[in-house]
Amino acid sequence: MNDSTSATLEQPLDNADFRVVQRTIIRPDQELDVRALYMGGISSFTGGDASMRQSGSEFEVGKDKDKAAVEAIGGLSGFGRVDTEGELVVDPERRVTFATYFNAFPASYWRRWTDFSAVRLVVRLRGEGNLIVYRSTSKGHSLRADSCQVNSETAQTFTFDLPLKPFIDGGWYWFDVEAAHAELVLEEAVWGFETEKTTSGRVTIGITTFNRPDFCVAQLVNLGQDEPVLEILDEVVVVDQGTQKVTDDPDYAAAAAALGDKLRVIEQKNLGGSGGFSRAMNEAAQRGSSDYVLLLDDDVVCELEGVLRAVAMADLAKETVLVGGQMLSLYDRSVMHAYGETIKKYRWFWGPAPATVHGHDFARKPLRSTAWLHRRVDVDYNGWWMCLIPTSVVKEIGLSLPMFIKWDDAEYGLRAGAAGYHTVTMPGVAVWHVPWTEKDDTIDWQAYFHERNRLISGLLHSPYERGGKLVRESLENHVKRLMSMQYSTGETILLALQDVLDGPERMHRDVSYRLGEVRAMRAAYDDGQSEGALDEFPTPRLKKPPRRGKGVPVPTSMVGKAKMAAVGLARQVLPVRELAGQAPESIVPHVDQRWFRLAHFDSAIVSSADGGSASWYRRDRAQFRDQIARSTKLHAKLYRDWPELAERYRTALPELASPETWKPTFEGLVEE
Repeated sequence: MNDSTSATLEQPLDNADFRVVQRTIIRPDQELDVRALYMGGISSFTGGDASMRQSGSEFEVGKDKDKAAVEAIGGLSGFGRVDTEGELVVDPERRVTFATYFNAFPASYWRRWTDFSAVRLVVRLRGEGNLIVYRSTSKGHSLRADSCQVNSETAQTFTFDLPLKPFIDGGWYWFDVEAAHAELVLEEAVWGFETEKTTSGRVTIGITTFNRPDFCVAQLVNLGQDEPVLEILDEVVVVDQGTQKVTDDPDYAAAAAALGDKLRVIEQKNLGGSGGFSRAMNEAAQRGSSDYVLLLDDDVVCELEGVLRAVAMADLAKETVLVGGQMLSLYDRSVMHAYGETIKKYRWFWGPAPATVHGHDFARKPLRSTAWLHRRVDVDYNGWWMCLIPTSVVKEIGLSLPMFIKWDDAEYGLRAGAAGYHTVTMPGVAVWHVPWTEKDDTIDWQAYFHERNRLISGLLHSPYERGGKLVRESLENHVKRLMSMQYSTGETILLALQDVLDGPERMHRDVSYRLGEVRAMRAAYDDGQSEGALDEFPTPRLKKPPRRGKGVPVPTSMVGKAKMAAVGLARQVLPVRELAGQAPESIVPHVDQRWFRLAHFDSAIVSSADGGSASWYRRDRAQFRDQIARSTKLHAKLYRDWPELAERYRTALPELASPETWKPTFEGLVEE
């Protein structure tokens, strides 16, 4: 294949040496709130929000100007329609673009991870008009690449051989379809490569579920209706760890009938995500017929074309890779919640990859008009909401660590990377998932797993002596919880610290039993108890009104926050105000429950992140003193013993993650 573009008429779509890696998705029954992810009418044009930026200027994320998105990509009303055959019909003198999340071609990823020098676009059209191919640069500039003209009542097939050379740092290909004086119909469009590797790898899908039978069964029903996915599917392994069984759902029979012998449900004790996914990984690897295991959360809606794209990337990559899907919001479905994940190594904390934005809305700022989306993003790991793992990697590096939840996917991605297997988080491969904005799992029972597993993964993989800032941040986080009157959370953090110091030998025991113990411990604290209505609590009262009527402020500047934090810390040694134990001083909405603000109350009703309940926080000087003293000692020991402890965990890792060690855990044979 050469490096020059060319539009060629009448090339067959069924070329024996041609591997389709991305089909253009055109659906007649698509809901309007996701249409912007697939296609849209264009009313005007712009080169993107990068068009005025000088080459080499600093790249600023999140500074896109709304006025730059002059190119209005909206619904198809007034521009065309999708007919019942799944064909796009463009109205006369109208243009529809496929410069969208699911239908643009992420050229830079294929440039980076494969040996191909060019991609082939094959389109089938009829009617009157033009198809224009564009490419973008890593800076977000849009450039016209090629075009073809159509004037025929019968379908014509065109191919474009498009070079991948310019995409070393980023960039996409896409096309627009523009009708002339009559309708123009796009029947089909695919992207692919000439290759001998035309046979797709086989995949086992592993779904871990806990008391979400309706969500899980809906996924199974969708899988059973998708013929292209069924063709490459060996098995769907559902690991049911809940009390509300998947097999009892009213729609399960229909899902089972559609999937037939490709569906297997395994019931086991609740071992969290790490235990459920480890079971699915082990089943896929032991079966021996699957090239990959695809991990899916139970509460996601999957764009199933993405399964085929992920497998195609893994099949054709120049090295063995894990391929991850991105996360769209299940509640606001045009919003990208997680585009790529990395670990900030010095802090040892996860977060969005550099130059990415959590919460990007494609309906408001389309791909073409958003510069940061045109950079290739490299990641450290992919969340297990959707992650394709070669079974050869599972056999080599083992299963997940017995972490229950939190950090299991990050640790596995880091472990795979250390063994030479990169993770590719692939645009155009995605699920819709409940976003983290509706959760706050850092203050409930899950705080134990956040703390313990962050420390363990740091001991295993941190490149810094004594973990960089990790130990210090852990101490700071604990102090903040105590200043916030979150004593149950503080106690779970101390338990996590002690368990880490005890060593790796207890991890398989704890994946089976620690959850119940943590929940029982939290129930003894005021902040660990909740009510479903504010009326269940006494009415807020103060002995004296707020000074000058101002109450406790919500500072916006760093200086203001620092002042409030200092005063709040000093207040912890003062006596508790006499009425605080009888009635709360205020009701604090979850959005305002920052630690530097809560530190100024002696008691308060604080609502949960999901808006479903609230807890009565009450300041306790004895608890503060006791936990601070223990925390200081434990953190000092962790810092002092870090090198020795890290060696213990690294030595134990292969055994902890081995199928042989997991087997009695799966079977519920680990002693308490």
